[in-house]
Amino acid sequence: MSARRAGLAVVLMVALLAGRAEATEAAHVIPSHAWIRVLPGDLPAGAYVVLENQGNQPATLRAASSPAYAEAMLHRSSTENGVSRMAMVDDLAIPAHGKVELSPGGYHLMLMKARTAVRPGDKVRLQLRFDDGSTLEVDFLARPANATGDTP
Repeated sequence: MSARRAGLAVVLMVALLAGRAEATEAAHVIPSHAWIRVLPGDLPAGAYVVLENQGNQPATLRAASSPAYAEAMLHRSSTENGVSRMAMVDDLAIPAHGKVELSPGGYHLMLMKARTAVRPGDKVRLQLRFDDGSTLEVDFLARPANATGDTP
């Protein structure tokens, strides 16, 4: 092998290794069980999903957006002393080699002001944005108001 070819091989290997070392948070997060509870009229919808982080570092969900809704906000529902509460949260950490579940009664995405009618059976694309600026596109299945889980 010529010195020039050997040098090129080294440059390519370094570039490949650098690319692996700088993988984004979104590249390590695998979504599953993505669904939306559609409520009647102009009421906001709730979006739920399981996010599994297969990476060696934690990932932090910072925001979401969708062309189907004017706003998407990360919220957490809780019950204290018999009183249900819901609060907006700034972010949600997904531990390395762990997962978090956005579900009714816990963390979820609130989807506000549908731009067009969303009906049960529709697929709605959401873009999840992570702390490092990377994004993950996820299709959510719209389900009726009485839905309690991700199965039909």
